[in-house]
Amino acid sequence: MSSYYYDKKPTVSSERQTVDVVIKEKEYTFYTDRGVFSKGGVDFGSAFLANAYQVPAVEGPILDVGCGYGPLGISIASNTGREVWMTDVNERAVELATENALRNHVEKQVTIVHGSGYEAVSEEKTFASIVTNPPIRAGKTVVHHFFEEAYNRLVDGGELWVVIQKKQGAPSTKKKLEELFKDVVEEGKSKGYSLFRCYK
Repeated sequence: MSSYYYDKKPTVSSERQTVDVVIKEKEYTFYTDRGVFSKGGVDFGSAFLANAYQVPAVEGPILDVGCGYGPLGISIASNTGREVWMTDVNERAVELATENALRNHVEKQVTIVHGSGYEAVSEEKTFASIVTNPPIRAGKTVVHHFFEEAYNRLVDGGELWVVIQKKQGAPSTKKKLEELFKDVVEEGKSKGYSLFRCYK
């Protein structure tokens, strides 16, 4: 049976390694493993978003949905000083993200929870910003739910940041986001990826 990074319990055996990355001129080291997204190193999309990310004008915490082993949420916590929540359906990824927060000295700023999408985050909890490199291989229904629920979880004036490859549906993603948000800005394009910043 195949194992996917969006499975709750990866069936492939563990084979940990560490990867190094520089985001906004800061060096990070992350534990990674088989059965999680982009185990060989931080993927281009996540790095693109992390390097471009800007804190919103409104106050409040930040949420990384589908955090994997944590490079996006952890780098944002380190660079902004804000409270950051991180969530992923993959138990192995959540375990790694928890260790990576400690390794990169942001453990007091972050809350990492296990669950699909937003299910492990209280409905009363709202955010100034939500970031996601969505799990495209999980299907359009799952990905669109990420966007729809993001709107509900953002405070007024909050922002959703989405990075996606053109060949994996950037045009249809933009259309969906424009149905939900009052303003959708393409913050940049690079190596076939588009970065959208959506304002509530």
